[in-house]
Amino acid sequence: MQTDYLFHGLKGFKRLQSVCYRLQMQTNTALKRLKILKFYDKWDLDATLEAFDISRRTLYRWKALYKESDGDILSLNPRSKAPKKKRQSQTPGEIVEKIRELRSTYPNMGKAKLYHLLKPWCEENRLPVVSESTIGRVIANDKDKMRLIPYRIDSKGNVKPKRRVFKNRKPKNLKSKPMRLWAVDTIQRVCDGMRRYIMTLVDPHSRVAFAVAIPTRHSKHTANVLNALLEGLFDTAHVTTKPRSFCILSDNGSEFMKLFDALVQEKGLTHYWTYPRSPKMNAHNERFNRTLQEQFVDFHEDLLFTDIELFNQKMAEWLVDYNTLIPHHSLRLKPPVQYLIEHHPECHMWWTNTCYL
Repeated sequence: MQTDYLFHGLKGFKRLQSVCYRLQMQTNTALKRLKILKFYDKWDLDATLEAFDISRRTLYRWKALYKESDGDILSLNPRSKAPKKKRQSQTPGEIVEKIRELRSTYPNMGKAKLYHLLKPWCEENRLPVVSESTIGRVIANDKDKMRLIPYRIDSKGNVKPKRRVFKNRKPKNLKSKPMRLWAVDTIQRVCDGMRRYIMTLVDPHSRVAFAVAIPTRHSKHTANVLNALLEGLFDTAHVTTKPRSFCILSDNGSEFMKLFDALVQEKGLTHYWTYPRSPKMNAHNERFNRTLQEQFVDFHEDLLFTDIELFNQKMAEWLVDYNTLIPHHSLRLKPPVQYLIEHHPECHMWWTNTCYL
């Protein structure tokens, strides 16, 4: 389990994490210095300087600090090397205001483009030409980062600023145990102006997959499908794993918001979101969507628009074969269930609950 993402998105956690890492590193350094001082007390000065390759002045300074603090090991921690008087930015105020004006005319323009627009203006007004890095620092040091946020009008005619939504994005190289991470997505099919959707769920580790056809993309339908999956997994006395250790991975579609996300929060699951226009972050599900369409949906598309219940029954039969009989190249030509039984015996408990089949 990756502990760095237990509190991902919590305000102030990254700063607290960096402080803890720094204190841990400093404490290790202090222990090393204390070891050198004890070696010096046992042996002479020349042996200490030769063994640890430090100067006599540094050794005496550590000894004085340790003595003044009455043996407090924290006194041996490295002190900050930051200068007491830091240099202040010397960028002329006229250039700062011009950057702000350009960022207002061309909202949130980057420093590279700003440099090419600012350079002729500086030469014309006989001002020093600032570099791209300086422009970036000016923007970063500004109170509001010189960023403009668009406004929107709601259904009642009230003007409200559009706020940036910070989502819990999928961590890089995310790893999970079998049946603990479920990647979800939807397939859309159109026929004579009618739209039907298929919600798919895949375990990226074992390739176990499920799918259910739903009439619309409304979040109430996707929430019902997820709730059915959770009930099928946990409605058995043999399963002791809590839902809180499970994760959901989805894109930013509206079908995975509102009621769907509310159910995820209610069950205590972790919801990871992919970045916009990044289908590769959910590659296992995208690949299953292709297989499902090529091997089943294309041959039963008429049922999807005429009898969705019968379509789901036939697709459930196909999914049983997909999970138990059809070999997968990614699993060394073994079906997902056989792969789990051979490589993850702890997953035997998942196959005892058959009340939802």
